[in-house]
Formats: sequence, structure tokens, C-alpha cells
Amino acid sequence: PLVESGGGPVQAGGSLRLTCEVFRYTEDGYCLGWFREVAGKGREEVATLDAYGATHYGDAVKGRFVISEDAAKRFLFLQMDGLKPEDTATYSCWAQTGSAEYCSDDYCCRDIRRGYGYKGQGTPVTVSS
Repeated sequence: PLVESGGGPVQAGGSLRLTCEVFRYTEDGYCLGWFREVAGKGREEVATLDAYGATHYGDAVKGRFVISEDAAKRFLFLQMDGLKPEDTATYSCWAQTGSAEYCSDDYCCRDIRRGYGYKGQGTPVTVSS
């Protein structure tokens, strides 16, 4: 399972760091990501990180958020700076694993973008103006 933590209330302009504890996986390839949801607005990609270190950010968070993982690959992080009220959402950690070949062609990241893979329970972030 994936377990998120670090969400909560924050004032606009502030920072939060989300953490996701990632299950142990045996495949060589993977993609990890953060997505957020607001009721009535659907699911939005925040950031993804693959086994080769490639990152991708949603346009709304570029330059403000940074996705990373620890050296042991047990934790995924999302550093969120310059938070805005429109960042208010439930943030979920996602993961997909596969062979190195499958994931190197970006299929693992494509899977989680389409809503396939493993998902955490989510952590709420509320940004007040």
C-alpha cells in the first residue's frame, strides 16, 4: 500500500512537504506520482517521477513544486512552495511498476495518468487566502 502524510491547512504563500511511504517492489521499472482531486473538478496530475529520474510537472505547479524520492526508494516526497488557494485539494500518491523495458517507454507513467496502478488514500491540503 501507499501511505501519504504531510497535508493540512496552510496560508497562501506558505509551504508543505507531502510524504508517501512506498511499498517494496521487485520490478526494475516504476513510475511514482502525485495527483490531486477537487470535488467536481476531476483528477489533475501534479508531478511524476520514473525509475530513470525523469520528472514531469503539471502546468499549474511548475516552478513551485518539486517531486523527489529518498535514496532507499522507500519514500516519495512533494515539496510544495508558494502555495495558492487553488492548490486546495486531496493529494494522492500513485505508483505503477513493470519491467525496465515497459517503463522506459513511459508506459508506467502513462498508466498512472490514466488512473491505473496503486493509489494511496490521499491527504488533504487546504490553502487559505
